[in-house]
Amino acid sequence: MAQQLYYEDVEVGTELPVLVKNPTTQQLVKWAGASGDYYQIHYDEKFAISTGLTGVIVHGWLTASFLGQLVTDWIGDRSALRKFGCSYRGVLYPGEPVTCKGKVTKKYAEEGHNFIECEIWAENPKGEAVVPGQATVILPLKASG
Repeated sequence: MAQQLYYEDVEVGTELPVLVKNPTTQQLVKWAGASGDYYQIHYDEKFAISTGLTGVIVHGWLTASFLGQLVTDWIGDRSALRKFGCSYRGVLYPGEPVTCKGKVTKKYAEEGHNFIECEIWAENPKGEAVVPGQATVILPLKASG
């Protein structure tokens, strides 16, 4: 269980703890079954190469789930993920690490909630941010908990 994060402990510029995932082809098969995304670029190497790729690639939504884990692991159980989104600007391959990172870009209180906005991204092994995104979370105050 993650330690609870509080609004008072976060400042603009705070970096989220790095999360490294190592997707495998077996995980891609499991994800395809769970998500219903059976597009052949995720499991058929010959097909993937015929489309111009160098091999099978990690599902975009699987990478998005890694970024969701990055955020929810960081905030703790008494917090809430309010908004989340990302876009796919490059590919990731099974057998290569996916490094998920983030940093706080805004902090504010509004409508009785304490919001933190973050820039998040997934990097390929070259350090390129191929899946950029953003997340907004609600954190509790220390005085309330």
